[in-house]
Amino acid sequence: MGEKARTAALKEQNKEPMHLPTVSASPHIRSRDTTTGIMLDVIVALIPSLIASAALFGARALAVTGIAVLSCLVFEYISRKVMKRGNTLSDLSAVVTGILLAFNLPSTIPFWMVIIGSFIAIVIVKQFFGGIGHNFVNPALMGRIILMTSFPTAMTTWTGSFIRAGADAVTSATPLASLSEIFVKGDFSDAAFTVLPSNINLFFGQTGGSLGETCSVAILLGMIYLIARRVISPIIPFTYIGSVAIIMLIAGGGSINFLTAEVLSGGLLLGAVFMATDYTTSPTNPKGKFIYAIGCGIITSIIRLYGNLPEGVSFAIILMNILTPLIDYATKPKPFGYVKKEKEAVK
Repeated sequence: MGEKARTAALKEQNKEPMHLPTVSASPHIRSRDTTTGIMLDVIVALIPSLIASAALFGARALAVTGIAVLSCLVFEYISRKVMKRGNTLSDLSAVVTGILLAFNLPSTIPFWMVIIGSFIAIVIVKQFFGGIGHNFVNPALMGRIILMTSFPTAMTTWTGSFIRAGADAVTSATPLASLSEIFVKGDFSDAAFTVLPSNINLFFGQTGGSLGETCSVAILLGMIYLIARRVISPIIPFTYIGSVAIIMLIAGGGSINFLTAEVLSGGLLLGAVFMATDYTTSPTNPKGKFIYAIGCGIITSIIRLYGNLPEGVSFAIILMNILTPLIDYATKPKPFGYVKKEKEAVK
């Protein structure tokens, strides 16, 4: 190629527009995770507890769960239609809410009360505030709290497990009620804990309680699955459960029996794994998650030890849900390269 031809080719090349990189707003990290995929993982993690509840409480456990899920789906569909919003049944969030609501209810609860709880969770708590991602508290827990305050007898009529009592299940007190009496009396001797189920029975759920809270091993299996799938961070459940364990060890005068019974009883494990970790109502950064979980643990312990109700998980999580925006604001990370401006000296 001659000199003139080379010069002409270079001129033509320089006339072509330059392909500059496109800069868009953050976030720049892309993920293949979807809401439907995450909710499906949560449902899979809840299956061991569902199987355990059916084995422990019989067919009525499946009936309560089925009614809760179905009514949540119906209320979600109707409310979205009335509010002229798109159909969101496919994201499976209503299914998760229904299962979690059922897991916070006793097997003896009337079915019409389950439907009321679903209405509160889906319509009032979730859709009135804009749908998934906009609710400021956990819908299932708020449904449980409203049912608890409105129908306390039905919500506190516990039934002994199907395995222990057989077909003729009997009404029985939960271990938390007995633990509260032990704390008030201040007697932490081995003899005082004979009124409680053994740690083995507590671990496998052979005691009275709500559908999804009694079988600790099933909840722990679900937690392992969610952590392995990176659906939840271990910070919240470990910190929440750990803070309650430390407080109960101190409150029980060093009694290991008191500590283990408090951790394995009630809704602590269920709440710490499946409800305190809700993306919408929990902090987004690790420091915030740690503060949030400690707050849940402290409030739960105070209610259990000094409140009129033996259980405090639901109220603790709801209260910390409300504080989540403030926690996020106080613990937000500094932007890269940010330099804090120094205050000018007052002359």
